[in-house]
Amino acid sequence: MGRLREVGWFGAIGVVSTVGQALLYWALRLWWPPAAANLVSLLVLTVLNTEANRRLTFRHTAADPVRAHLGAGGLFLLGYLATSGAVLWFKHAQPAASPAAETAVLAATSVAVTVVRFVVLRLAVFRGPRVRPGAPARSPDGS
Repeated sequence: MGRLREVGWFGAIGVVSTVGQALLYWALRLWWPPAAANLVSLLVLTVLNTEANRRLTFRHTAADPVRAHLGAGGLFLLGYLATSGAVLWFKHAQPAASPAAETAVLAATSVAVTVVRFVVLRLAVFRGPRVRPGAPARSPDGS
């Protein structure tokens, strides 16, 4: 049941994050080029997403917040390259496309990146020992 709960929380947080990123991207695209709008929207939502996942999805693992955010930083780079590449490719293929169409491409690509993100977070970033709910997490030195 624990993995199902994790997937549920991760999915819910992912939906909210994807919608938030899409809305912020769409707003920023009124003034900025696609890559800049994507960078800022993805950066803001990655920080919020990582903290929400640390507190809700993976709350029963003894993962240090610094480790969580550093691990998410690497995933941020992957996500930025994938989403920017998709939007720039779409903009090249459809030069007259609206920011709304770009946003749809961004959101679809973000869904694919999210699947990879869950696997990496689960297997690498939050792989620490599980803790009982309500029990204090042990420090990295085991005390």
